[in-house]
Amino acid sequence: MTTETPAERAQAATGAPGYRIALILLGIIITPVVLSSPTLGSGLPFPSVVTSVVAGSLVLMVVAVLTLAIGEHARQPTYDVVRFPFGRGGAKAITALLGVSVFGWATVTANGFGTAAQRLVAELTGAQVPLPVLVASGCVLFVAATAFGFEILGKVAQFAVPVIALLLGYLVYVSLSSARDFVTPGSPMDWGVAVSSVVGTGTVLAVTSADFGSFARGRRQALTGGVLAFGIAYPLLFVAGAVPAALTGRTALIDAMALIASALPAIALLVFASITANAGNIFQGTLAVSSLVPKARKWQVSIALGAGAAVLGSFDVSAWLPNFLLFLGIAAPPVAGIIIADFLLYRRNGYDTGALSYGAAVRLPTFVAWAGGSVVGYLTAYGTFSLTHIPSIDSLLCGGLLYALITALATSGRRERVA
Repeated sequence: MTTETPAERAQAATGAPGYRIALILLGIIITPVVLSSPTLGSGLPFPSVVTSVVAGSLVLMVVAVLTLAIGEHARQPTYDVVRFPFGRGGAKAITALLGVSVFGWATVTANGFGTAAQRLVAELTGAQVPLPVLVASGCVLFVAATAFGFEILGKVAQFAVPVIALLLGYLVYVSLSSARDFVTPGSPMDWGVAVSSVVGTGTVLAVTSADFGSFARGRRQALTGGVLAFGIAYPLLFVAGAVPAALTGRTALIDAMALIASALPAIALLVFASITANAGNIFQGTLAVSSLVPKARKWQVSIALGAGAAVLGSFDVSAWLPNFLLFLGIAAPPVAGIIIADFLLYRRNGYDTGALSYGAAVRLPTFVAWAGGSVVGYLTAYGTFSLTHIPSIDSLLCGGLLYALITALATSGRRERVA
């Protein structure tokens, strides 16, 4: 069992309070919410939008609360915690999966920033600035903010998130004042898939919340951050982002607001939110890549991620966003299920790094559990099989339960051989 060092105890005493952790999480997730919520708003009757958002948010809250608590307990980021169930070598594959997911959101957000900034410049001056120029300019801002680390993320979020929330509230007020009726979709989205889209929008952040839990002032503050972010603010923001689309049938917030009143407030919202979101995405991506390539300096990794996001973000990425969200909503939750099961069964007394030297570097049974959870999630998504009718929940539950079963059988087998 590990005990906290004096440095770790000092970090806990001076760590981040729950509200600041919540603001950082919201600063990261706001752009994905603004980009994905209109798809939900235009694809479901509005009452179903609300119920799917509430269901998905509850899933994310439970996952985030547990992973934040694990991060606070371990005082290690996600990419170190996954070494325990997956092995030293196996953890690299999971880190790569989560790193690619974070980078995918960084690319989507960079594209959203560039598209919004392009329309903003056109609205104000009539000039047409090439999209790659604006995407690259945004990535410079994102990397610059990341260079100052966790502390600056908290300070930026503390200012930015309330402003973003006010802008989004204004858009909802204007939309509801427009005397429009909610549009009935011609081919409604499946409710379970809608819930998975809600979960997929925030799942990588919820799964990797141990990154921020490791900075928490204490267990209670970590839990508070998860409840405030995903239990309260996230569903409110998601429903608010869906309202203009539900009234117009448009799948993009800017297009919906252009029909209702003016696109300028929506454009300003996207530009502002993208900066806080991608600073967090690149911060987390830097943690992931640094754990895979420990010899690389973090500033070099941040610049490389920013450059990659600038290149890929210059292309149209909106077409593959729904499939990307569905993939994240199915492939990432089993990782959380396994991390949580591993903590509840084996790590409640601490994360002993010395234990990593025992056993296989790649723990194949854990990958069997992860693959099993992912397969069940995909079968649920396509109506072949279901436990809860929500793919992301099925994949999370099956991943965690399979891990618990496989490790229990392995432990029992070892005991029988010893006897």
